Amino acid sequence: MAGEPALPPQWLDAWSRPSLADRPLLIIHGFDPSRATPEGVDQMVKGAKPSDVTVRGLQSYLDVGLGGIVCNVAFEQYMQSEAHWEALVRTVEAAAKLGMVVWLYDEDGYPSGAAGGLVLKENPAFEAAELAFDPSRPDPFVVRPSYEFTHASNNYYAARRYVNLLDERATRSFIAHTHDAYWKRLEPHFGKTIQATFTDEPSLMAVNLGQIPEEARKRVRVADPLDPAARPLPCVPWGHDLPQQYEKRYGEDLLAQRRRLFEGDSAEARRVRSQFWALVADLVAERYFAPIQAWCSRHRVASSGHLLWEEALMHHPALDGNHLKALSRMDIPGLDMLSSDPETVIHGGWLAAALPASAAMLTGGRRVMTEVSDFSQIQGGQGAAGLPEMQATAAWQAAWGVTDFTLYYRIADRPLEATRAYGDYVGRLNALLKPARLAPRVLLYYPVRDLWAEYRPVAEPLRLESQSPRAKSIVGSFNRLGQALLQRQVPFALIDHEFLAKARVRSDGRLAVGEQPFDAIVLPQGVELSPEAVKAVEHFRLRGGRVIADTGKLDGAALCEALRPAFRLTPACDRIVLGRFLRDGREMLLLVNVGRQPYSGALTGCDSAAWAALNPATGLAVETGPRGPWRIALAPRQALLLVSRR
Repeated sequence: MAGEPALPPQWLDAWSRPSLADRPLLIIHGFDPSRATPEGVDQMVKGAKPSDVTVRGLQSYLDVGLGGIVCNVAFEQYMQSEAHWEALVRTVEAAAKLGMVVWLYDEDGYPSGAAGGLVLKENPAFEAAELAFDPSRPDPFVVRPSYEFTHASNNYYAARRYVNLLDERATRSFIAHTHDAYWKRLEPHFGKTIQATFTDEPSLMAVNLGQIPEEARKRVRVADPLDPAARPLPCVPWGHDLPQQYEKRYGEDLLAQRRRLFEGDSAEARRVRSQFWALVADLVAERYFAPIQAWCSRHRVASSGHLLWEEALMHHPALDGNHLKALSRMDIPGLDMLSSDPETVIHGGWLAAALPASAAMLTGGRRVMTEVSDFSQIQGGQGAAGLPEMQATAAWQAAWGVTDFTLYYRIADRPLEATRAYGDYVGRLNALLKPARLAPRVLLYYPVRDLWAEYRPVAEPLRLESQSPRAKSIVGSFNRLGQALLQRQVPFALIDHEFLAKARVRSDGRLAVGEQPFDAIVLPQGVELSPEAVKAVEHFRLRGGRVIADTGKLDGAALCEALRPAFRLTPACDRIVLGRFLRDGREMLLLVNVGRQPYSGALTGCDSAAWAALNPATGLAVETGPRGPWRIALAPRQALLLVSRR
């Protein structure tokens, strides 16, 4: 290219010719000789049968810019059809010949954990359970299956009973039916062609999320009939040994304190709830996510996947106890991005991405996965997303640290050239950013510990409005702070009380979690840190660290004044996302205009070195002029990657 910047030749080569490992993966749910290629979203939502994929068929995916597939044995006769296993083996062998990347999707549809019903067929006692509370009864407590009024019976794939994530026996059964079965048939490809497993939206179930839209619900298969006599009741998750585990940890009788899980504003009630949900969070991580991660490690692949309702902070305790803890037990933690409207990042999207990106960063990892699609646009009648929207959606996620893009986009919904351009775009971003290290300098406290104490289960679909004033204040403050940081181009990571307690203050005064240094921490209004976290924060403050507590009045301008970020846009723009990275001593900034209007301005903070600018949409790379503030001109949905010259 004419005018190439003075970047390492290997960087430019990778940028010019992205490898298959850096390109997106298409999700395809199974293969069968009798059908021609429906993609994953059709198979999941519309019930289409599997497709016949040969070497020639897989080559067609490479031809449109993809790098591989996420796949599984066919849903039909799940795990039971040798013909379907043979088709999958042939497919993986064909992928190996082509050098493609393969991930294994671990369930018949979703949510993951039940092996298409095989786990509960082995032992019905492994079913998800809940402790329900009915104050109209003489004995208000009943332990019952967690099925009616839960995600198990209200999802887009099938209404069917689900397993208990608190039961280590259920997870062992799931792994035996699923992971071991794949290993038995595909062992030579593990750690080579097969590089990861994908677990999809496992949860504790014991919370009412509400009905999916009726038009979609009436098309959903009902595998397990619902009990028409079942009543919606407030409930919490329950396990076969949960009371024993509670007594072992706290030396207290949980059964004698059950009512406090549902009622009470006293300090004692809050203490019981906090202890209960802390235990639940640990058991979910230790009994579901950790065994899968350990199995994957032994079998030379990475564990990946995503959780449920990442963008809804108030739901996190009920769904898995602690989203950040659960994600930290994945090698490649991920998110679910069902919308290809790039402005989604401004609303709930930033939290969905911040959680897995932070989990990876806080545990010393780099890779982050997204399951991305235009599902929301199609379901909403807007039609398939356009290429600029797809690219901007990829770019803002890359700015948050996403490296592994798994797609539910339908190839047939757009010209092949658009899919190819999208694959090139993702590949270019990964070519330079995947080897880099995310480099935010600000922490935002993730207040799940406070929500453990505040959460009151309700019978109706859970809404923030049903919760305590303190819960509403904390969630509102957290969401406002996260959005303000995003819209002021201040990259940040999330940290909970446990990671914060383990942080250390470096000799330069920065707060470090592992090898990741931070200059400041922002605390939502009204949070109460654990004693260990208080100690870490106070030590940081005494060494000159910036500790910023929200009083309810912190807006974007006040945050910037307090944080003094290294890079600022003039004029300010709330539709520009900025990601900050370091690679081999070079600063790297990814700027993304997620809005519908062009932006023109200056980026201050770039005057200490000459910079290069690379456009992932065109592949063009140009060198800057004299040092000084960088003049930024971004068209709607455009991204620009800036790399400093050493």
